[in-house]
Amino acid sequence: MFYRIEVREKDGFFDAAGAAVKKDMEALGFKGRIKSVKTAQVYLIRGDITRSAIKKVCEELLIDPITQIYSYDIPFLDEPGVKAVEIAYNPGVMDPVEESMKKALGDLGIKDIEAVRTAKRYLIKGDLSIDQIRQVAEKVLYNKVIQHLVTGESIIHPEVPPYKFRLTTVDLVSAGPARLKKISKDGQLFLSVDEMKTIKNYFKKLGRNPTDCELETIAQTWSEHCKHKTFRGLIKYEGKTIKNLLKNTVMKVTAELDKPWCVTVFKDNSGIIRFDKKNDICFKVETHNHPSALEPYGGAGTGIGGVIRDPMGTGLGAKPIINTDIFCFGPMD
Repeated sequence: MFYRIEVREKDGFFDAAGAAVKKDMEALGFKGRIKSVKTAQVYLIRGDITRSAIKKVCEELLIDPITQIYSYDIPFLDEPGVKAVEIAYNPGVMDPVEESMKKALGDLGIKDIEAVRTAKRYLIKGDLSIDQIRQVAEKVLYNKVIQHLVTGESIIHPEVPPYKFRLTTVDLVSAGPARLKKISKDGQLFLSVDEMKTIKNYFKKLGRNPTDCELETIAQTWSEHCKHKTFRGLIKYEGKTIKNLLKNTVMKVTAELDKPWCVTVFKDNSGIIRFDKKNDICFKVETHNHPSALEPYGGAGTGIGGVIRDPMGTGLGAKPIINTDIFCFGPMD
């Protein structure tokens, strides 16, 4: 059996998510043209499950009975003039709710669940066509790398077929500059032609071409994220050339000041400064944006997760006590 459950706010209750979307759409130039935006959470469940069990799931797991209502049998009737779109995850992309939902269903005694998916439904009322909504949706409603938009109703896609290994090599050895640039661009390696030439010469000495996995591994290791190429590169500033920006600014000034309360700097995963006679403070600033669009849990480890992880790996291990979080805009990621 396949069930589609939709959860909405009751009439008269404030839809915070819808209000936020309306504000974002107005900021894109549609101010005065949108009367309202309401949202609904959609749950798609496939498995050997009865209607009475689904009713129990809705009432005991999925809704707040004071502020929300649900439908799983007869779909909601939308108001006249409302245009509805749904955002769902692409096939093969992890749905963060899926595993927790399956566990919760198991706790309710419902075991034979084949698949669980979620989607978000947006009910937009105003002077906008579906084409206009599609145009602004990518900026406001979803990330096209991991999600897709439908103007009908989302479905559970067939399971992704099992992975089958296929060896793929990339012809670098015979490639000229234009071809090297294209390989880097098409493969999203983000390597310059000079960097691609260096990799080409290395494999030319080996007498073979790299596999796609080898090439992507080198690109990742040589990326801004791992290598900090901006920090280590040549920077031209006010007629002067700075070699290794980090060493000639922050690191240089820290070494010159040589403050006695600096216990250790630029040597471990994070810096340590003196606090009192018994305690030192370990502090970390992460240079990368977050979270990752492709993998929200692991990807977030690059950002705020990094400032937790790195102190724990400093010295014998610091104990995290507080977080700060900022966003960095620029070429750091």
